[in-house]
Amino acid sequence: MITSIQNQKVKQWNKLKKKKYREAAKHFIVEGFHLVEEAFQSEWEIVELIVREDTSFPVDWKGFTNKITHVSNDVFSAITETETPQGIAAIIEVKHFEFSSLENILLTDGVQDPGNLGTLIRTADAAGFDGVIIGKGSVDVFNEKVIRATQGSLFHLPIQQGTLEEWIPHLKKQGLTIWASALKDASPYKKLTVPEKSALIVGNEGAGIREELLKLADKSVYIPIYGKAESLNVAIAAGILMYHMKK
Repeated sequence: MITSIQNQKVKQWNKLKKKKYREAAKHFIVEGFHLVEEAFQSEWEIVELIVREDTSFPVDWKGFTNKITHVSNDVFSAITETETPQGIAAIIEVKHFEFSSLENILLTDGVQDPGNLGTLIRTADAAGFDGVIIGKGSVDVFNEKVIRATQGSLFHLPIQQGTLEEWIPHLKKQGLTIWASALKDASPYKKLTVPEKSALIVGNEGAGIREELLKLADKSVYIPIYGKAESLNVAIAAGILMYHMKK
């Protein structure tokens, strides 16, 4: 059992809280029974299970006996960020995806709030989208708060991080029509015919989608607001549009 927060392994775990170390190690950390179970069932590579000294875990995890590291309460508190940790965490290897189906794709441009990005991924999963492409300027998908907000959907659908200026022409060549969620020079979404294959771009919480991406889109669409609210939260707006676009 590891009892010291100065232990070298504990220091390596804590480094995974920062993006540059996650990218270098190709690993990230998840916390809690639900997320670890989702990773387990989705066949992502679990490098190591971290179990707090007073915590038991499901029998079907026994196959990971050689990957389990037991730690003290103090150590577990040092490596986790939730107020009431459940006593289970896992180090998981980043999985590289190739999109095998290109019919409905979500693209994010500069979405910086972890809760919003996690909710976007969760909603894309629920709406039956084939994947998510996270553009530059968006928060890292393996940020702990993003992971928690996905509620496990991170492990359910292909996610890639990349340059949207390069991805959009590629998607068009695959026969997808590109919709951009915007207010300027946009059409009410219900008045447009939903394409058979489509991608949706959503933008930064304050600035929206960059102009250069709007020019690459086939259509700019908006959701009418009937009350006095200035705008919709990006994740809420995307949810409405994704369910509308899903054939």
